[in-house]
Amino acid sequence: MIKLIAIDLDGTLLTDAKTISDTNKAALAQAKAQGVKIVICTGRPLIAIKDYLAELNLLDADDYSITFNGGLIQTNTGEILGKTAMDLADVKHIYQLFVELNLPTDVLSDALSFQLASSTDHPSLYPTMNKALTYVTKTVEVLEENALYNKVVAATEVDYLDQQIALIPAEEYERFEIFKTRPNLLEFMPKGVTKAFGLSVLGERLGIAANEMMALGDEANDLSMITYAGVGVAMENATDGVKSAANFVTGTNQADGVAQAIQKFVFDEGGF
Repeated sequence: MIKLIAIDLDGTLLTDAKTISDTNKAALAQAKAQGVKIVICTGRPLIAIKDYLAELNLLDADDYSITFNGGLIQTNTGEILGKTAMDLADVKHIYQLFVELNLPTDVLSDALSFQLASSTDHPSLYPTMNKALTYVTKTVEVLEENALYNKVVAATEVDYLDQQIALIPAEEYERFEIFKTRPNLLEFMPKGVTKAFGLSVLGERLGIAANEMMALGDEANDLSMITYAGVGVAMENATDGVKSAANFVTGTNQADGVAQAIQKFVFDEGGF
């Protein structure tokens, strides 16, 4: 029996136009009415998903989200249940790597994005992708030791980003969690901090086991929760790696795939 549904946003719950379909909305409302916890799991900060939470009626004190890809586990009213961030040494290390790779740098600090000049000819696309943040231009030298650093991202053209990702040394993957969250967005997180990590912390607090969870996603940052949950669901538009790891492939984000999976595994309590 599914007691918690963990849902990615972009490419999963959201259409390509960044909206939530009425069919998906109705399915989530019915699941919540039946006592199922609806948990948005995203790389975004809480401030950047507030409108979606309001649209889904998920703003109660006992509604939860996992933000920054597992870096923050919190109630949707803002209470932090768990937090893992980067230290300044890691931020400086990633910045230097991005300089060498000629990639733009955005350092996320809650609702702020510190933009560091690490690429001369590939400006960051992040301000066009996440308009809820406040963007501040900084140099790496003025970053403070005790500031909050949630993650470091590079947002640039898809083909160029893929070309540069291939040049990242293997040892960086041993030091950080590194994955694409959108085709044109690369993210670095503290090692061990994933959406699955966030679900494990929240599940322990709520008394919900992994096999009582369903997770839905489409990109590499969703892999951990899809393999962690008892029911891992990939969208039809998901990457091949996500599809192969999932228990079930549902419809696309354009065709109410989330509602289809909820119908099958929550309302019908179907098997694979």
